[in-house]
Amino acid sequence: MAAGKRWTRDQLLIVLNLYHKIPFGKISSRQPVIIELANRMGRTPSSVSMKLGNLASFDPVLQFRGIVGLPGASNLDREVWDEFHQNPVELVPLSQERFDALFVEADSETTEVIPGTGIRKIARPPTGETETIRLTKQRRGQDYFRNIVLNNYDNRCAITGLPIRELLIASHILPWRDHETERLNVSNGICLNRLHDAAFDQHLIGFDDDLCLVLSKKLKTTLPREAVVHHFERYEGQSLILPEDGTHPEMSFLSAHRKLLIC
Repeated sequence: MAAGKRWTRDQLLIVLNLYHKIPFGKISSRQPVIIELANRMGRTPSSVSMKLGNLASFDPVLQFRGIVGLPGASNLDREVWDEFHQNPVELVPLSQERFDALFVEADSETTEVIPGTGIRKIARPPTGETETIRLTKQRRGQDYFRNIVLNNYDNRCAITGLPIRELLIASHILPWRDHETERLNVSNGICLNRLHDAAFDQHLIGFDDDLCLVLSKKLKTTLPREAVVHHFERYEGQSLILPEDGTHPEMSFLSAHRKLLIC
């Protein structure tokens, strides 16, 4: 495909999928992730990088920070941006499907975007042959959510700083099952290691209005047991580790979660 050929809706969905997985400051024609995607799409890295910059001109988060994207966005760019963000329940899984189709052949695999490194294939947990369309969309949405949250936190646990991606979870603040409109919202996610994710999910820990770790009364009653001191008390009162250009958790979500801490 020639670099000057018009972009299609499907191609824009693919690039939008990438847009939310890579920090704005890492958008460059030399970025390995962009180079890989451009090769698969039959475009140049400069073309993909420029389109990401065009899409950035619509981003209210960047506008709030005083950052302006590239001029020259098309009417279709705006239409797809609006569609993607007004109907994420439908458009995010579709964009993930289109993105994965460039890199994987089996439905048992998906992709992970790792800025500075590239795009890699990873295996999904096995699913039954009778998996419904609804569950397929849900699975693709979860793949997307994990990727954007881990990248938002620069692939580090926000409590401990653990940098091993395979041990990290994209934790939902408001539960997936109860809050459909916030399922794919990066500000409803925190990157935690598997232990602290489980504790957060079970309302054994939370975060206060200063984003500092709070322990439940149930955890405190187990002190001074060494494991609890080592894994939890040592981090109590410590603020979440956030990259400078990352999206912060929504405070109202953290407040709602904190009200459910186990006594």
